[in-house]
Amino acid sequence: MVFNMKIGLLNLEPKYTNLALEKIRLYHQGLGDKTEDYIPLAYCTYDKIYCSSIFTFTPKNNLPPNAICGGSGFDLTTNLPQEIDSIKPHLNFGYTLRGCCNKCKFCIVWIKEPELKRDSTILDLWDGKSKLITLLDNNALADLEWFIYNCELARKNKITLDWNQGLDHRKLTQNIVDIIKITPHKELRFAFDNPAYINTVENAIKLLKENSINRCSWYVIVGFDTTFEEDLFRLNYLRNNNQNVYVQRYNKEHLDKKYIALARWANQHHIFQGMTWQEFLNHPQNKQYLKLF
Repeated sequence: MVFNMKIGLLNLEPKYTNLALEKIRLYHQGLGDKTEDYIPLAYCTYDKIYCSSIFTFTPKNNLPPNAICGGSGFDLTTNLPQEIDSIKPHLNFGYTLRGCCNKCKFCIVWIKEPELKRDSTILDLWDGKSKLITLLDNNALADLEWFIYNCELARKNKITLDWNQGLDHRKLTQNIVDIIKITPHKELRFAFDNPAYINTVENAIKLLKENSINRCSWYVIVGFDTTFEEDLFRLNYLRNNNQNVYVQRYNKEHLDKKYIALARWANQHHIFQGMTWQEFLNHPQNKQYLKLF
């Protein structure tokens, strides 16, 4: 078979499927090009090389010369051409809504995508077979009408939804909870970003428990604009309310090592639920952490 061009696709975080690269793959395949994951030894055989990164902390050394690079790991301004960005890979994950209106200081989403925009329905993401779709929406509840519509599609097609980036706990109402309850879903995720949100977090947990949603998972960013004591306060509050957590270390490569211990305790749910912070530190296996405090 004769191909027009040979395209190399370099994902600098191969642990994660890169949505932009998958769109590029489909685009070039549609043009009759051969696409493959980049192989360094085959560098001279490629007509074009695309490179993408999500995280700024991913090393960018030794990139192929002349590679076309993009993604938030490089900058917040490079975008795919419309004819590529509009492609809908049926990978069972992706966005229904792009952008966020919250403008959290630690987040790049509102800078990269300042306008809320309907991106896809869940059927645009679905391969027609999978029973699960993972949604990457940064604020799915910001467009309630679109949220409800996609939940209806999920119910109709017996698809379970995973709002992977979390839902805004401040936007929860009885109506929204009623919709979530009848929509197949994985464990709900929310965020407790600052101690100042204690009242809204309390209200959200109360509302969820009143509707028999007794345990959710909460993202807790640490090391940004809060003290260690404030971070521990949030974790203990969630633990006391029988919630799961996931500690997100801001700028983790430069963060104090004591936050590693905090994450090791909190991010392992059976440990977090089974022992207090002090019990974790006092455990014989954690002597290396105890000396940090």
